Order: sequence, then C-alpha cells, then structure tokens
Amino acid sequence: MFLTISTRGTAANPATDLGFLLHKNPGNAQTFSTSHGTAHVFYPEAEVERCTAALLLEVDPIALIRRGKGKGRGGAPDAALGQYVNDRPYAASSLLAVALSAVFSTALHGVCKARPERAAAPLPLRIEVPAVAAKGGPDLVRALFAPLGWGVTAEPVALDPEFPDWGDSRYVRLVLESEKLTLAEALRHLYVLLPVLDDAKHYWVSPDEVDKLLRAGEGWLPGHPEHRLITNRYLSRRWSLTRQAMERLELVRLAETDDSEVEDIDNAVEAETEAEPRPTPLAVQRREAILAGLREADAARVLDLGCGEGHLVRELLRDTRFTEITGVDVSARALAIAARRLKLDRMGERQASRVKLLQGSLTYTDKRLTGYDAAVLSEVIEHLDLPRLPALEYAVFGAARPRTVLVTTPNVEYNVRWETLPAGHVRHGDHRFEWTRAEFAAWAAAVAERYGYTVGLRPVGPDDPEVGPPTQVAVFHRDPTEQDKKEAKAA
Repeated sequence: MFLTISTRGTAANPATDLGFLLHKNPGNAQTFSTSHGTAHVFYPEAEVERCTAALLLEVDPIALIRRGKGKGRGGAPDAALGQYVNDRPYAASSLLAVALSAVFSTALHGVCKARPERAAAPLPLRIEVPAVAAKGGPDLVRALFAPLGWGVTAEPVALDPEFPDWGDSRYVRLVLESEKLTLAEALRHLYVLLPVLDDAKHYWVSPDEVDKLLRAGEGWLPGHPEHRLITNRYLSRRWSLTRQAMERLELVRLAETDDSEVEDIDNAVEAETEAEPRPTPLAVQRREAILAGLREADAARVLDLGCGEGHLVRELLRDTRFTEITGVDVSARALAIAARRLKLDRMGERQASRVKLLQGSLTYTDKRLTGYDAAVLSEVIEHLDLPRLPALEYAVFGAARPRTVLVTTPNVEYNVRWETLPAGHVRHGDHRFEWTRAEFAAWAAAVAERYGYTVGLRPVGPDDPEVGPPTQVAVFHRDPTEQDKKEAKAA
C-alpha cells in the first residue's frame, strides 16, 4: 500500500522543510520494520517549490496470517478465501495507519525542534492514496474528511475497467488537499479515519484504544458531525468502549461550550459516589466454575488439557488441595508463555514439584496422562474439526480415564447477546463449530454412555431465560472400578 504527502514552498519557506517536519532526510531512502512487514520512506521529488514524501508499506503475507489469520478483525471482509487471498497488502487500512504512527510518530505529535514555526503553521498539503478500502463509498469519504477542512476527491475504483457493467468496487482513489491544516493535524486525521473507512482492524481492540482515539481526535473529533460513526467503527463496534469514548467526548464538548476545563465538569458528581461494580469477566467465571467442580470431586491430581498460556494452571497452584497439576498443550509457544507466566524458573522447589507442563496432542493416547483424579477441557473441543473429536474422546475418556472430566464450550445460542459479534459468526476465528445446549447435551450423554460415565450439565455466566448461559459445562463422573480401589489403597 502506498501514500504520498506533498507540499509547495518558496525561497523563504522551501518545500523541502517537509523533511524536517517528518524527521526523514529527503536525500536518503529509509526502511523500517513493522509487525506485519516493511515500511519504506523516500522522496520522489524534493525541490524548493515542491516536495513529496512517499510511504510504501510492504505487507508480509506470512506475518499477516500468523498474527491475524487474514480473517475476522483485519481480514478482508468480502474475500471468500480470506486467509489466503485478501486486500490487506494493497488497500489502505489500519495497517497503514499503524505504519504512519510508527514511522512519523514525532510529526504526528507536532514536534519539530529544527522548524518549530513550520510545524505549528498550516501548510499547503496534498495527500494521495491510490487505493483506500471505503465501506460506505465516496459519499462517506467526503462526509468524514470535508468537515475537517479538506478538499476531497474520492474516485471509485472499477471492479474491472474491461467490464464496466460490473460496477465499482468498495475501493476509492483518494486525494486530499488543504491550505488550512498543519502536518500533525493531517496525520492524525489519516491515523483515525483510514481504519474507520475500512471498518476493520488487524489487531484486537483493547480498552487503551479509547485513549488512542481521544488523543488523535483532540481538537477535531468532538465537534465532527460524524463523531458517533467514527467512534463506533474505530473501536470495532465494541459497545462498552464506544459508550466510554462517547461519554468522554461529550465532556470535552461541554467543556468547550462552557469555556471551562473538563476536570471541572467531571467533578460535578460527588467524589464519594460509588462507581458501578464491574461485571466479572466470563473467563474468570469459567475458571471459578471449574475450580468448584474439581473441589466437589475431591480431586488432588489434575490435568489441564489444552492449557494454553497457563491461566487455569496458575489458579490451581494457588489452592494447596491440588497436589499435582499437569498442563498439556500441542503448542510449544503456548507452553513457553505458560512457563514464563508461572515463573517456573524462579519457583521454589516444593511448589515446582506440584506442577509440570507437557507437549502433546489431545487426539492421541498418551500413557503420561493416566492415573489422574480429574481432567479439564476448557474451551478446547470447539477448536477441533468434528471428524477429529472421536479421537479426543477416546484419548481422554477411553485411555486416560480420569475419575472426573470437566468440559466447557460456548453456547452458540447466546451469541445473539454479544453486541459486537456479527450475525452468523463464531466467537473466535479458530472455532470449528459452536453447539447449542441441545447439541452439547446430546454429545455429552453419548460420550458418557460410551465410556461408562455419568454426566451433568451446568451454566456459566448469566443464564438468559431465552438463550441460556454464554458458556456450558459438562461434568463427567466415573464410578471407581475394583482396580481403581486397589491402586488407591496401595498408594
């Protein structure tokens, strides 16, 4: 993907001052590494009367698949084979916005010690982006940029010039021109609005994105006629974050109207007013339900199958009743992260004797996993292709045969309650399936009958009267055989 920033100048104020403002020498081509590829900065022209800086971002398709899997957030929304064929390397999106922030960070903040007066003054600017992903078309492009003082040219890109009847694609060729804006303002507009136009981000939107948005939107976002749409799209339609950002934007707007400070308005509420309690995250509720089930089963030796980065293992270590804890995962990288999270290298000898991490596939029998009181499969089965599920069932229930097995999985019926989850989508890009309550109950009953267990089902999270809980748990119990009793007595 490609972007150019041009300016005009005179002998008194040469256009080549753009190099000082961007902190990039026009005489050198520079290269920068990004998380998804390589960014190049160079100057196609650098004269007194006119200077152009170009940013070329080469996206590494392999890095894109490894980090974002080329689908879901940051993937091509309209691509049939999103993981393999998508527009991310070519169309301006959040990838280019992040590269702008990384490569031109100082300029984006309006800092230039060499030419401070030029950094603070408006420049004659022309910005060109050959291909911008624009969900909403040219009209939305103009609605976003024109109120900020830009002259906007947004030309739709035809799906195929040889076949005009096919119509236009969702991409536009964008040209922005202004005499009224500083370079820092221009960069901040691009940083926010490119991902907004694309309506997708290549990374997970966390709460700190609210602060990023408000910092980049300072001075222009609160009064923008499309501030609600900008906020909603920038935060990937995460309702809680959007509400938080809108409340803070409203405070800024009120402060500007009243010619006062935001802190003065925000302090209108008594300091001692209690804040609303935050809901307990579903992941925490899930671990609490698992711990409760293990305690009820009087389990001491526990397997965490598909332990990932070790969150549950860490909770188990905090309870001394669990004397032996084994985490198993197929991913060596996840196990390395778990070891760091648990601080195994600094753990005392007595504590370290209680825990071990093993690499292994859950679809193969493994003698190392026999003889345990309980096993946990927390949010694991939905990551398997359905034809591979019987192999896991046999490896756990038929070969390892712990007395108790706890299985948690999403309840697909509850997905309609997630405001940020598009209709028909699963909760995670790697989920191969998600079951209804009836489907999960039928599977659990069949497994229990096949391998000699009894099973009960429990909810985790708010149990909605219409769609049930967000997570469902099956607790399997096996009556001890005579051989089990002899082994327990010998131990």
